[in-house]
Amino acid sequence: MADTERKSAETPEEFLSRWSRRKREAREEALKPPAPPAPATAEEAPKLPPLEELGIGSDYRGFLHPKVDETLRRAALKKMFSDPHFNVMDGLDVYIDDYSVSDPLPAAMLAELKQAQKILGWAQETDDEAQKRRAMTPQQEIETQAAEAAALAAGEAEATPSPVENTAEPAPVAQKPDDESGAPPQTA
Repeated sequence: MADTERKSAETPEEFLSRWSRRKREAREEALKPPAPPAPATAEEAPKLPPLEELGIGSDYRGFLHPKVDETLRRAALKKMFSDPHFNVMDGLDVYIDDYSVSDPLPAAMLAELKQAQKILGWAQETDDEAQKRRAMTPQQEIETQAAEAAALAAGEAEATPSPVENTAEPAPVAQKPDDESGAPPQTA
């Protein structure tokens, strides 16, 4: 403890002399010339083949060296990527087709669809019904279609429950008595 008391009890003269000494040392360090840099290993640009000889199997790593001129590097990369090997569509481009024109379903496929048979009804038409339809005049055909549409609409109306019909009162909730006498609870 005596040692810590001595350090904290330094006189201002000791503090100032130490500060002055450190300031002089820092100034002397700044005046010294910097140490010469370590001799760098002089890397030269690798010997490169002529651009005309480059192909798909050539080694292009030398052209990526930092000492190679930028225009030569770009010319080598342009030569590499101009090869037809890199110009093949991969099939992952999903937006290359024309989706504005839809392909209609063939009649044979449409006849096989169960939903289409229910909705359209023409797929289930028998030969006799087809002959009757062909023999009808346009006015009779319109009347028949209107009658079928009305029957279909009436069938859907009966099958669809109305929200008004489900207005039954909810079942009463059983309540426990408040006390042992069995009297129903009082509501506020």
